[in-house]
Amino acid sequence: MKLTRKLVLAKAKASDLESVKKLNCWGCNLTEISIFTQISNIEVLTLSVNSITSLAPLAGCLNLCELYLRRNMIPSLSELSHLRPLSRLKVLWLAENPCCGNDPDHYRLTVLRCLPCLQKLDNQVVTEEEVALALTQGEEVTTPMEPAQNQPPTNGHADTETENDPLEYSMDETNKIREQLGMKPIPRDKFPSLSSPSTRENQPLMRKPHTLDAILLLLKDLDEDELLVVHTATQNRLQMFTLNSEMMNNSLQTQKNEDIDD
Repeated sequence: MKLTRKLVLAKAKASDLESVKKLNCWGCNLTEISIFTQISNIEVLTLSVNSITSLAPLAGCLNLCELYLRRNMIPSLSELSHLRPLSRLKVLWLAENPCCGNDPDHYRLTVLRCLPCLQKLDNQVVTEEEVALALTQGEEVTTPMEPAQNQPPTNGHADTETENDPLEYSMDETNKIREQLGMKPIPRDKFPSLSSPSTRENQPLMRKPHTLDAILLLLKDLDEDELLVVHTATQNRLQMFTLNSEMMNNSLQTQKNEDIDD
């Protein structure tokens, strides 16, 4: 069953989707929840006892603080990658899903490695010791691949902006750090060269989300002076990336001009 606008408004007793902040859809036989791409202000969401398989529609619910997903059909912990942008998410109940597997310790550490800002998981308080252990022993969660039939045609060429593109994650992670530091995010169109194939060749092929998770976790323990140090270091680092990008562009332009002269 698809969750519709009409059902959402009826359940939340709201007049429009933007005003919906709390929603309880426990046991509604739901299988499709794409409506949440239009409910950006949701804060507390109960979807337990349904048949939901994908969490992708929740990726834009940046105000979400509590999410209850017990007893659904979520097949893999890779679906948690869609929840990474939700920096305000503190409570998650995911138990009794196929993705939980048969090893509760491995499951818990993997979830906390992916979402280290959680304060409660499956109705159990998350400790700092657990999070620290998760960063080293939890399994790295990768973004699930979309079904082939949903992919746009590429005409034999590799897709230049795929969901698993390591450079795309690098920009997202950079902006997340800037947000945590009170800085404005970098517009993607400001540095179009960062998406060029020539620049990507110099980028690392493997992501290191655990590094970002560790940084964000440590930010909570820093005082004002220490945060200023991080702020300055981050700005310097970003300026270096900008300078490298500009140098690359200048080099390419010079080479192009030389080719024209020849």
